[in-house]
Amino acid sequence: MSFGFSLEQPWGVNLDSFLTVPYKMLTGQEASDFKFVTGVTPLSTPHEVVISCVLYLAVIFGGQFLMRRYVDKPFRLPTLSRIHNFLLTIGSALLFGLMVQEIVPIIAKHGFFYSVCDASAWTQRLEVLYYINYLFKYYELLDTVLLVLKKKPLDFLHYYHHSMTLTICFFQLQGRTTVSWAPIALNLFVHIIMYYYYLLSSFGIRVWWKKHLTTLQISQFVIDLGIIYFCTYTYWASTYYPSFPSMGTCAGTETAAFFGCFSISSYLLLFVQFFIETYQKKVDAAKDKIKSQ
Repeated sequence: MSFGFSLEQPWGVNLDSFLTVPYKMLTGQEASDFKFVTGVTPLSTPHEVVISCVLYLAVIFGGQFLMRRYVDKPFRLPTLSRIHNFLLTIGSALLFGLMVQEIVPIIAKHGFFYSVCDASAWTQRLEVLYYINYLFKYYELLDTVLLVLKKKPLDFLHYYHHSMTLTICFFQLQGRTTVSWAPIALNLFVHIIMYYYYLLSSFGIRVWWKKHLTTLQISQFVIDLGIIYFCTYTYWASTYYPSFPSMGTCAGTETAAFFGCFSISSYLLLFVQFFIETYQKKVDAAKDKIKSQ
């Protein structure tokens, strides 16, 4: 493992071994040989995604029914929750670190527009990281299963976000949208903090910055939308309306672009609604209580 800060090592250390060693141990192949091929790579077809989402919804709603009918007390599962949140905190951090290590040299050498729009910025190494991130979304479905076993309420935002994010990651892989690194990196950064929060909570530690975590999630979606709307606009303008100002075309399929814009826009609206209902109403209620005294 080499040390020293450079464009190729923005963290001061080369993180490649955190990808190549586990990958070879699990698959018996080199990470540099990976290629996402629809119908060949595991979980690489639309019907597999649809089946996964349907099974996910069936398991959680069926599980809720069974827990209400046949189980008197909720399961506590402290150890399982701690292991789950620890793995996702560490896993998100490593994946984020690897992605930053890959994208920093691209931006430094070619510029931001190249990094989000040029087809050549979709590198083989980033494709591996995108696919691992996609697989993470399947493992993250366990979040909901744990809530069901603990008899916690399930908000629409929760299961919509989980199932939709899994679907987004698939479409971006299949559509090869170069801009993928931006929302994925931001999502991983937020997940480091979010699962660390869940980890602390699983130990009974009361965290004061929960509200700020929701604000961070909303900020993430605002930045995401600014970038992907820009990429979508410049693609459509250069392709269909050349008289409009644009910076040129942007790599990726129209289906992936549309799905990304729609889903992240819906996230923003739902998270803002959640923020208002969870925090603003509490503040308003407290003010009303003070006035009535």
